[in-house]
Amino acid sequence: MSIAEKIKVLIVDDQVTSRLLLSDALVQLGFKQITSAGDGEQGMKIMAEQPHHLVISDFNMPKMDGIGFLQAVRANPNTKKAAFIILTAQGDRALVQKAAQLGANNVLAKPFTIEKMKAAIEAVFGALK
Repeated sequence: MSIAEKIKVLIVDDQVTSRLLLSDALVQLGFKQITSAGDGEQGMKIMAEQPHHLVISDFNMPKMDGIGFLQAVRANPNTKKAAFIILTAQGDRALVQKAAQLGANNVLAKPFTIEKMKAAIEAVFGALK
């Protein structure tokens, strides 16, 4: 069993298309345990009930944005060790720095390629195969 098959991934994005693209890319990389949420509040409920190993979260969302969600994940003892990748369409250096300060493991820019996603995940977990 590959590492990818063991990792539980939570995708958090308010755009349905983006969630589908992320999920499809993860499946192509060998991930099998994928859950999705439409915003940070929903994502936090899922993480509280069933912690995941990896969170890929959009930055710009209603209710609770990616930075707020990252802070909530890091503040919870049951979820604080989860790997967290922020997804952003903005090449905003200040956002990237803030995400890093708050404990994001990596940043993935939209639009992304499967290769870039793989590199972002492998930078956190090591080789997937």
